[in-house]
Amino acid sequence: MEPPYEIRTPRLLLREFTPDDEADVHAYACDPATVRYMDWGPNTLEQTRFFLGEEIARAQVRPRSHIGLAVQHLETGSVIGSIRLGLWPHRNADIGYSYGSRWWRQGYGYEAARALADHAFTQLDVHRLWATCDVRNAGSYAIMEKLGMRREGVLRANHPTREGGWRDTYLYAVLAQEWASRPPVT
Repeated sequence: MEPPYEIRTPRLLLREFTPDDEADVHAYACDPATVRYMDWGPNTLEQTRFFLGEEIARAQVRPRSHIGLAVQHLETGSVIGSIRLGLWPHRNADIGYSYGSRWWRQGYGYEAARALADHAFTQLDVHRLWATCDVRNAGSYAIMEKLGMRREGVLRANHPTREGGWRDTYLYAVLAQEWASRPPVT
């Protein structure tokens, strides 16, 4: 798939960011619940603008090593979160995502992550897809496990927290052959 990216799912459109996304992105990026386990936020409006500018600029770089997409809810037209794919040497990639807290526990996170993971394996010839999250972020690692990712380990005290301490991080991954042999979605 040549950019600009547009990946549709039954309820979502994963697409390039535009400046018009500012209000929706800021609505979730300034929410303390949304960013509780992230290494960023809650954002000021200036930080949200900077993020959007970065994502729009990265979308112009060729070849792309970073694919950052807005997750747009098809029914409402609102951007409910973001998802990204980082492309690394040796056909490795990492996936990350963030969704507004009002959209949690409705399957949107998994729906978007599954679509981008499938794109990585089937269109970009990724061999290994990995992801990390704060060990306290049960929603994030539940998505990883539902994707068929396996917990490969715990990185102990590897990331500073906003509170001044250190957090542990889970590392998950799935290989292309595991992705290809997963049961079909029902």
